[in-house]
Amino acid sequence: MRILSPAISRMARMRMWRIESMMMNPVSAQREVLQNLVTSAQYTEFGRRHGFPELFSIKAFKQAVPIQEYEDLRPWVERIMQGEQQLLWNTPVHWFAKSSGTTSDRSKFIPVSDESLEDTHFKAAKDVLTLYYHFNPESDLLTGKGLIIGGSHTIHHYNEETHYGDLSAVLMQNTPFYGQWIRTPELSIALMDEWESKIEMLAQNTIQEDVTSISGVPTWTMVLFKCILERTGKSCIKEVWPNLELYMHGGVSFIPYREQFARLVGADIHCLEMYNASEGFFAAQDKPGEDGMLLFTDHGIFMEFMPVEEYGKPNPQTVGLEKVVLGKNYALVISTNGGLWRYLLGDTIRFTTLYPFRIRVVGRLKHYINAFGEELIVDNSDRAIALASVRTGAVVRDYTVAPIYFSEHGNGGHEWLVEFEVAPASLDEFTSELDRVLQTLNSDYEAKRYRDIALRPPLLHAASEGLFSDWLKSKGKLGGQHKVPRLSNDRKYMDELLPLSQRPGQE
Repeated sequence: MRILSPAISRMARMRMWRIESMMMNPVSAQREVLQNLVTSAQYTEFGRRHGFPELFSIKAFKQAVPIQEYEDLRPWVERIMQGEQQLLWNTPVHWFAKSSGTTSDRSKFIPVSDESLEDTHFKAAKDVLTLYYHFNPESDLLTGKGLIIGGSHTIHHYNEETHYGDLSAVLMQNTPFYGQWIRTPELSIALMDEWESKIEMLAQNTIQEDVTSISGVPTWTMVLFKCILERTGKSCIKEVWPNLELYMHGGVSFIPYREQFARLVGADIHCLEMYNASEGFFAAQDKPGEDGMLLFTDHGIFMEFMPVEEYGKPNPQTVGLEKVVLGKNYALVISTNGGLWRYLLGDTIRFTTLYPFRIRVVGRLKHYINAFGEELIVDNSDRAIALASVRTGAVVRDYTVAPIYFSEHGNGGHEWLVEFEVAPASLDEFTSELDRVLQTLNSDYEAKRYRDIALRPPLLHAASEGLFSDWLKSKGKLGGQHKVPRLSNDRKYMDELLPLSQRPGQE
């Protein structure tokens, strides 16, 4: 493997010219992507129904195809899973990524074609390596192993030809042979479903490996770190893996975890944010320290950007890259080489730079609080939690927030349920800091908090230890990229969680 690693790293470095070409010509790259998608799918049932053979412009495409959510595509997907082909995409689709969702009772199955594997997921993974080597030319990354803390890797067989699992499972089953040599753990451990046992096995079987990179969501990565430190008696992860140099993360914001992560690792390593999902691999951090991820505009996905205020309108409008502006929140609408057409992904993003186009994921269309016109998004709450933690010496493990509605007993507000790794000396001080930071980050929230007229001060409860993981486990969603909903515009989750968290002396 060490003999092959230098060759692989040289190949990664040679790809940089392709990325630079994409960065210099992003708008034309997107036009070409759409042309290729429409041409490829013009004789599918969906393509014929929407007049793909006669579509010759982006405007015509948008007029012909309405914006769709998963429920609109579900009948098509179910037919493909039953064995029908040439419906949404022109090549056979036998793989489906079962989307994790947060707590939804009905799963989504995202079609994964050969093209989406090769030209989107694997191509983007190679580009991430290229970008890393570009800024770290002396790196020894590929002389060691990459530790992957993915989801449940079990593959399920819907029928003889149709298979599904979470994205980790689908990618692992289709990874090129050389990719298997440079990752850890062994497949039998990666295939484990039960996460508490899996963490133990991951720790036991990777301690002796030369791990140079780690990829996974922050919460489970830190659980693994603590397990390894308990087993080894070491003071930090760098003492276990001295050649560790890169952590790749995505799925949830890293902001609330950054300081705790650094303490566990015990030394400076590179942290690289990626934006990938079952539907595609959209962006990755291309420059160290850059507050934003480079948008991949030539990776088989055509992107439109819907201003969030358009959501829910009968005919929501979208714009292309040439019309986006900095600082505005957009919902991402995608058409892909897996057969998703004008699909509303559900994530909200904000551009941090133009030419090159870099973005930051700031929340979910349905994960926000706007019960009183405050327009609170996850980006606000994550940053407020991080700053309040620094100022009070707290470490937060997880949290969720819901509105308190107006009633005859008082005005509205926000109710927070926070699980602390290290509790603050004063919960009241932490709450006050949280409130102050939110007012500096969000002018709408600040206006509603003025003299407590529309919004009372936040009501914050300290959650019992393990509350959120126990709750996810009860729903069969423990591990991988399953996550607690940070913000909710109703009280469904809060009313489930609060009774589970009550214990004497907790608040």
